[in-house]
Amino acid sequence: MGLGWDEAVYVSQVSGHAPAAFFSAPRARGISLLVAPIASWSSSTELLRVYLALLSGLGLFLALRAWRGLFPVRVLALAGALFATLWVTVFYGPEVMPNYWVAIGALAGVGCLLRAQADRSDRAALWGLGASAALMAWMRPTDAVWVTLPLLALLVCVRRRRRPRPLAALVAGLATGAVGWIVEAYVSFGGLGARLADASRIQGGLGWNIAIGDQLRSLRGQTLCRPCTGSIPAPELIAWWFALPLLAALGLVVAVRSGRTARTLLPLACATTASIPYLFMIGYAAPRFLLPFYALLAIPVADALTHLVTTTRRAWRPVAVTLVALAMAGHLAVQYAVLEDAVDGSTASRRDWAGTASELHRLGVRPPCVVSGPEALPIAFYAGCASAQTHGHNASTTQAEILRTARNTPTAALAEASDEPSEYADGWTSHRFGDLHIHVSPAVGAHVPRDHIGGS
Repeated sequence: MGLGWDEAVYVSQVSGHAPAAFFSAPRARGISLLVAPIASWSSSTELLRVYLALLSGLGLFLALRAWRGLFPVRVLALAGALFATLWVTVFYGPEVMPNYWVAIGALAGVGCLLRAQADRSDRAALWGLGASAALMAWMRPTDAVWVTLPLLALLVCVRRRRRPRPLAALVAGLATGAVGWIVEAYVSFGGLGARLADASRIQGGLGWNIAIGDQLRSLRGQTLCRPCTGSIPAPELIAWWFALPLLAALGLVVAVRSGRTARTLLPLACATTASIPYLFMIGYAAPRFLLPFYALLAIPVADALTHLVTTTRRAWRPVAVTLVALAMAGHLAVQYAVLEDAVDGSTASRRDWAGTASELHRLGVRPPCVVSGPEALPIAFYAGCASAQTHGHNASTTQAEILRTARNTPTAALAEASDEPSEYADGWTSHRFGDLHIHVSPAVGAHVPRDHIGGS
């Protein structure tokens, strides 16, 4: 797949292929820095995907490694398999998006904290806790706060002699990861409160809003469900989503009976707080939002499934193994069917953006250049141009500024075929391309072919 809308924003911050796109308030620069070793010198999407696929696999391995000694290896292996075969994990692991890395940080951080609490001399666990917290805050500071609320509550409530080092590691990690985002808030957004308010506005206004139905609708393979309309997907596509909390509850029962309640209760608590903003506080849905939730549930669910196939009576064990195996096979079939639909839909839209970018080049809009209008941001990135918007969430300039730029720089204003051009593009040369009108500024000059569709 080519790069998506959000990916184009993140990659453009470190890429030499196109100017940096407008960076809105909710975003953080962690994922841009993560891909900088590749994106800063290569425009190859394939190379970037391979790099992230390998890195995401290594991240999952290290996160599970933090749980060694807390659960049997077979449980950890199954947990990794369960998480790694979700369609949303496979889709976003190689994508330039931060949510997967918040999930990895959450999974590793909870495991490291449990190890640090069990062994006060385990310095590796303390370093792992700080690094995991920094990774989460580096990628999405607000998500890091939600994930770590139970960890902070636990450390505040434990006995004082066991509290200082893990608490200091956790707070230091969060502060290290978030400091850049906080400094940028004061430099570019008018302060931390202003940035948070702006981020809330862009996300539709955070507040009490039950989005469970929206998340269910997105499970059919929609990478963004905004507005989230339509019917709930077929039962076979969403059954796994309802099975997760039931299996997690069974995992907690197994943990209580085995005398390791904290090891299961803590990831369940963090999963719950991580899901709150995306299930109850936002007016739309994207499956990637719940990746931390899925990662943290993976170990309790794996523990429950392992219990089902190993503790039943010897005569019934083959039946239990067969039923679980059949359920897992059906689950995998569903996940990869949805994955195929998600990839097909995403690839089609990204192919359209690349086609529009090629048409812009044909019309003479080549770097250095500017593109504005609907979907201008990803199209501009594909074309190697700067993107500019005069309104909306990505507003970064004014009409007067675009007109000044258009006098000397090739500039294109995109519009739906049924819409009138923007006021500043009135009088520019108009070209029809698919469902778009491409209005080209006079600065393109001789590069414009003669077969254009006249001007306004």
